[in-house]
Amino acid sequence: MPDRHDDGSAGDADYGAIGTGYTRYRQPDPQIAAFIRAALGEARTVLNVGAGAGSYEPVDRAVTAVEPSASMRAQRPAHLPAAVDAVAEALPFADGSFEASMATFTVHQWPDLEAGLAEMRRVTRGPVLILTCDPAALDRSWLAAYAPDMIAVEARRYPTMAAVVEGLGGAARIVPVPIPLHCTDGFSEAYYGRPERLLDPGARLANSAWSFVDPAVGRRFVDELGHDLETGAWDRRYGHLRTQPQFEGSLRLVVDGA
Repeated sequence: MPDRHDDGSAGDADYGAIGTGYTRYRQPDPQIAAFIRAALGEARTVLNVGAGAGSYEPVDRAVTAVEPSASMRAQRPAHLPAAVDAVAEALPFADGSFEASMATFTVHQWPDLEAGLAEMRRVTRGPVLILTCDPAALDRSWLAAYAPDMIAVEARRYPTMAAVVEGLGGAARIVPVPIPLHCTDGFSEAYYGRPERLLDPGARLANSAWSFVDPAVGRRFVDELGHDLETGAWDRRYGHLRTQPQFEGSLRLVVDGA
């Protein structure tokens, strides 16, 4: 059983410390959700592992959510089922209990990726979906120029696509997921065309990588980005992104068994 933080968080990020107000910035994006719905197919019973506050849980299916963080469980809206307090590496369900399972923005926090993916595969009869980021593609974002330390942290935390595919048995397919300009799910790349949003400390806090760098990194980022926005330097280099409908960044949906 992985070590857990005071609020139950089982990964490297302590959501008891950083998870307050998470849902103000991280709401499921309809375009991203469409990829998940399509991959779920006709499955009626769905397990959501590392479910957090419930983003991307389909409301038209029977969903069982697993979330170890008490802070995140408390932020789940009333229309979603209460989450089971458990971790990916030890799912309290019998073999083949679900027609499909999903995990969104969570595998990079699992202490034992291989064990967690094996557990998802064990309890699932049909497709297993993993929404994550490809660490090899994180440098596509302008954030790599302004916050290289944060991007380096992200690249170390996210498992490679090969590791995820192998953990699911070796036959999974990788689907690139374009990020829409007005993405409502505020992970860092979601603001590719709205840089001002990342001057908000709450927006940065909703991305756990910022909690792993020295606070001075965040202050320097705000100073440099704020200066370049004020002088127009950011727009001279990246201004075309403000009207670019989609960004082909690092977001990936790994699908096994569909």
